Amino acid sequence: MLTAELINNNIPRLQLQDSVGKAIRLINDYRVTHLPVVNEEIYLGMISEDDLLDAYDEKSGIEILQEHFVHDSVKDDVHFLNAVNYTSLHETSIVPVISKTNALTGVITAPDLLKAMAAFSGSSEFGGIIVLEMERQQFSVSQISRIVESNDAVILNLNTTRHADSGMLTVTLHLNKQEVSAIVTAFERYEYNVLYSFGDEKFEDNIDTNYRHLMNYLDI
Repeated sequence: MLTAELINNNIPRLQLQDSVGKAIRLINDYRVTHLPVVNEEIYLGMISEDDLLDAYDEKSGIEILQEHFVHDSVKDDVHFLNAVNYTSLHETSIVPVISKTNALTGVITAPDLLKAMAAFSGSSEFGGIIVLEMERQQFSVSQISRIVESNDAVILNLNTTRHADSGMLTVTLHLNKQEVSAIVTAFERYEYNVLYSFGDEKFEDNIDTNYRHLMNYLDI
């Protein structure tokens, strides 16, 4: 999904001659942390609520705050994850999207980004989740896929996170089936460290597991 597909045209844009007071009112009305500033249609940057509140005179034009503008933006023909990175880097509730000629195409709001992320991660799909931890050299998408598919399941989404301190990878698998106990067992058989899993297990499987634990305890 490209950034252009998520543009929200309801968020207003400011001109340099607009007053600080007007900018503050619009930020409050639309419940955002920043607003884009343009000169005609050309993007100049984003002004934050904090910088506006620090201004001495609400009647002054926002041009007096140009040194505080956030000049970064994302292009309208790039993947929407670039917009996610923008919000993380600048801690904004909207992301300015510009064309190749630096004209402001529009903005992407945080709620729209969240919906796109949910769709991208497959979180709306029905299925179980397995979280693995492993050394980086142990990570093999093909082997992980084979283990899952050998248990009649499909990976809907795979996400990896690297721990800065240890260098270990956390691998999160979202699968197309809820019952994941057999898949967890398969991963453990291949010496993968399963941190945790989420899914609805069959009642009979729970009975069988408890029975085997009891037999082992009684050494029968």
